[in-house]
Amino acid sequence: MARTGFPDDLVQMQSDWIRTYEELAGLSPAAGTTALRRRLILLSCRLAGHPFWSEPGRSSTARAELRHRARTSSRMEAA
Repeated sequence: MARTGFPDDLVQMQSDWIRTYEELAGLSPAAGTTALRRRLILLSCRLAGHPFWSEPGRSSTARAELRHRARTSSRMEAA
């Protein structure tokens, strides 16, 4: 499989999405999760509408690779 060169802003946005999702998943529904849910929706829309995906040949495989790269980047930053 060929490596896809993702723009830095796209990787950062995916990392933010993952962090927000993990934070939301760790809270109880009574903990005031509205702001996190709204942030997750906003990030989801921005990720889906990023110009990178409008180029020909972008597939769901590339989206999965982006999530993998963002998780790897987040782990490396945390270490």
